[in-house]
Amino acid sequence: MDTHHGEERPRRIGAHVDQDDPLAHAAARDADVVQFFLGDPQGWKNPVVPASADALRASDVDVYVHAPYVINVATANNRIRIPSRKLLDGHLKAAASIGAKGLIVHGGHVNAGDDPQIGFDNWRKVFERTECPIPVLIENTAGGGNAMARKLDRIARLWDAVTAGAPDPSVIGFCLDTCHFHAGGEELVGVVERVKAITGRIDLVHCNDSRDAFDSGADRHANIGSGQIDPEVIVEVCRAAGGAPIVVETPAEGQADDIAFLRKHL
Repeated sequence: MDTHHGEERPRRIGAHVDQDDPLAHAAARDADVVQFFLGDPQGWKNPVVPASADALRASDVDVYVHAPYVINVATANNRIRIPSRKLLDGHLKAAASIGAKGLIVHGGHVNAGDDPQIGFDNWRKVFERTECPIPVLIENTAGGGNAMARKLDRIARLWDAVTAGAPDPSVIGFCLDTCHFHAGGEELVGVVERVKAITGRIDLVHCNDSRDAFDSGADRHANIGSGQIDPEVIVEVCRAAGGAPIVVETPAEGQADDIAFLRKHL
């Protein structure tokens, strides 16, 4: 599936799909990459390894797992932070067991009155205390006034903290979401260079158009060309991110077209 005339495709491009049968969804979209949840993204239950785990490990499709949205390891609230760490640990083990290349986790936030440094310190402790069999890919987020990873100045402070905490820096990666930066108020033109100046790397691109305006703080994805971001700018971000694989997290009915569009323009 990933060869044309005996040559590998230059970029691995795929989609976020349902966890019921990721490989079937990949085939339907002509995807080189799949990303999915291992359970309810809004729930606290332990991850469920899909029935197709053996097939996933054996396939030539790259696998990424997205951690539940409820995880917030930054917060000062023990009743959220401690279960978040446990859930993160469980998802790391489960994702590694199916051959995933990384686990994507949102940067989280602290409460309105809290010093953001608490959040950065809590992230540092994650990497001091957690065994990471695969990389944790921290994703920039669209909203939240006291978010850890909405704006680049916060991402810089977060990176200082996590790299100080990790015995092995290679287990920390960055996932760049185009919709989230747009909605979060960071200009997409040149954003790859600005991110790399902080993190040194981009491990995955979430390539999404945005239904909402710049700096709206709203996290609502659209198929490429049907939202508020210039498609040429989206393509340029993907191009600038070098060899990083690309996942579209757009409405399912348009994902095959989104993947084909990116292949054509990259």
